[in-house]
Amino acid sequence: MPVERQIRYQREADLEWARQFTKQPGGERLLSCIQCGTCSGACPLSIYMDLTPRQIIALVREGFREDALRSKTIWLCASCYACAVECPQKISITDIMYRLKREAIRSNLYPKRFPIPVLAREFCEMVRRRGRNSEFWVVFRMALRSNPFVLFSMARTGWDLWRTGRLSLRRERIRRIGDLQFIPAASKEVD
Repeated sequence: MPVERQIRYQREADLEWARQFTKQPGGERLLSCIQCGTCSGACPLSIYMDLTPRQIIALVREGFREDALRSKTIWLCASCYACAVECPQKISITDIMYRLKREAIRSNLYPKRFPIPVLAREFCEMVRRRGRNSEFWVVFRMALRSNPFVLFSMARTGWDLWRTGRLSLRRERIRRIGDLQFIPAASKEVD
């Protein structure tokens, strides 16, 4: 079976984005990465990732913004900090993954039909509108946007949970939602 590789050219890179990324707190350490691959070896989930943490760092440093943000790797990060602990250059790779996730959501550049970013967006949207999340509705909306057929495989479990009183179909809302609205607004200003 032939190996296919997609070649990237420097003219496709967004060097200004790379410069801005490395100027932000924590990003300046990316320039000291020696590409040893220790982070990828330490990562317990790297076998499931489309790109290793080392490759993500290389993409960010070189300015390949879309490739980094559309990668499933940033969404599969378990936040265990094993990569940061093992890194000889003391780069906090987990924090970089979080920054990339936030930017991917803001830019709408995440893997399509991949449930994790859809779940994150639906959860935040529900909390913003209602003040709390309703597990059923978050999962339902996530499934509709990523893979509607998964609802059939969840139906039996959902029925059992509902029948025993463990799953509410009500869309609950907190009182005085306006008092809560300043928190999400403040978090958007920080990003």
